[in-house]
Amino acid sequence: MLKKMVNCMMHESFYSSGIIEEEAFYINIGWVCHTGSFSDCNPLWNTRRDIALIFFGEHFDDCKRSDARSLLARYEEKGAKFIEAINGIFSGVLIDRRKSRVILFNDRFGLGRIFFHENASGFYFSSEAKSLLRVLPTLRQLDTKSFAEFFSFGCALENRTLFEKISLMPGGSAWTFERGKTLRKTTYFQQSLWENQAPTSVTKYYEELKSTFTKILPRYFREDEIVALSLTGGLDSRMILACTDALPKRMPCYTFGGPYRDCADVRIARRLANICNHLHETISVTGSFFEEFSTLARKAVYCTDGGMDVTGAVEVFVNRAARRIAPVRMTGNYGSEILRGNVAFKPMPVSLAIFDRSFAEEIRNAERTYAKERNGNETSFIAFKQVPWYHHSRWAIEQSQLIPRSPYLDNQMVALAYHAPKDLSLNKALAHRFIKSANPAFAGIPTDRGVFRNYSGIGGRFSALRREFFPKLEYFFDYGMPKWLARRERYFAPLGVERLFLGRQKFYHFRIWYSDQLASYVKEMLLDSRTLSRPYFDSKQVEKLVKSHLDSRGNYTIEIHKLLTSELIQRELIENNST
Repeated sequence: MLKKMVNCMMHESFYSSGIIEEEAFYINIGWVCHTGSFSDCNPLWNTRRDIALIFFGEHFDDCKRSDARSLLARYEEKGAKFIEAINGIFSGVLIDRRKSRVILFNDRFGLGRIFFHENASGFYFSSEAKSLLRVLPTLRQLDTKSFAEFFSFGCALENRTLFEKISLMPGGSAWTFERGKTLRKTTYFQQSLWENQAPTSVTKYYEELKSTFTKILPRYFREDEIVALSLTGGLDSRMILACTDALPKRMPCYTFGGPYRDCADVRIARRLANICNHLHETISVTGSFFEEFSTLARKAVYCTDGGMDVTGAVEVFVNRAARRIAPVRMTGNYGSEILRGNVAFKPMPVSLAIFDRSFAEEIRNAERTYAKERNGNETSFIAFKQVPWYHHSRWAIEQSQLIPRSPYLDNQMVALAYHAPKDLSLNKALAHRFIKSANPAFAGIPTDRGVFRNYSGIGGRFSALRREFFPKLEYFFDYGMPKWLARRERYFAPLGVERLFLGRQKFYHFRIWYSDQLASYVKEMLLDSRTLSRPYFDSKQVEKLVKSHLDSRGNYTIEIHKLLTSELIQRELIENNST
């Protein structure tokens, strides 16, 4: 059974894996990790072999240790409190033969997921739900409430999962199993510790931002490994690059690009890397992506337990190429969320006509659940709900191909975010100020949205309008094309007008692709009798919607994302859960 669970998680040939069986404790544990990673030293035993640690993830401190061995010594010194000091995204199991106890734990945000199920025969857990589905076939049922939330938000809420009777362990958990006692579910971290901090002035916050960021950043670059920076045209990866003293002298950088032209991210990132004498490479979505799309989409949905929709095919494609440059990807992801309060996790407009009436009502109810979850501290909502529920799918996709890292999820950085000014424009201005201070050469290069550019004079104002106009026009011709215009698109499509604007900001464009390069795949999947027979769909409306998009008589990109993904969830995780 355990081997089947492990095999389900062996997504690539460069993974390491293993199994430990403790018959005295009635516990069996397997693990999977990247070869050569921080956690590729499992299982960790003390010298007496009466304490063992199985750890997945990373820990960042000023010692910059290369593996997890030091964590075991901390347990012997501090007991279960050692978990409080771990800084990173992780999950783990501690077996203590001396005290006859086992502790199952994860990071304080819950991004290091642990899925679990309890029944009369035992307690089952895994960092990937598919391994539970593999050995417990009765769990292969969709949870209606969670599935409706998937269509509305792209994820389940309230630490539920897409699957009935499988839940998520809350972030900051340390659950203890002891012989002869019931499972003790405790939390080692309380959000209120950060929420109740005294506010600081803007001046003091900026000084703390400078000192904290420059102090923690070196932790994320270890001497014995190759780390590459995923560089964009925005502020967050630029903040990392600006801290030259903390970075390797020759650090590879790369940027994701599209098939039409160099987007703003590529053009700007190339200039920034050249200033710092770092190598830069563009990883483009090429023609082979469309040839592989079926396999890539299936992999994206399977690896993330249905958390990522089929657009994750792009993420698999580009991160697979990124791994060939370096096994570790440093990213500015989560910077705008943590430091500048960007709430990316919101209801998405989806046509309710394609659903069965009762399921459509569940989707409406999902918005009420979301409204309830939004109550409270905004920073806590982002760090402890948006990050583990909504952002996990992208993290999991990246983690399937390489080792992702973000200094913006450092415990000290998130704690600092609770001091940030409530004025979001002021927060952005402080980020600009930090970058100018750290590397003045960057001040002359505008971001993808024009920050750092001088817009004085007639020419400057025209440039500002142009920089705002093209991203909006690109969105208008892509995801945001109104349905009334999409119905007329077939008349001007042969002229290729949209390609004058696509690719200036974004590097993938599924609205066009679904009716062009991927049209046959969409037809094969969504007009198939199996898909149309799903009880939560109105088959006639689904068929009408799909044909309207393929014939350029409507823009149903978001709906097609969800339809394709839901069908892959059914086929790959519910009906055919094999290795």
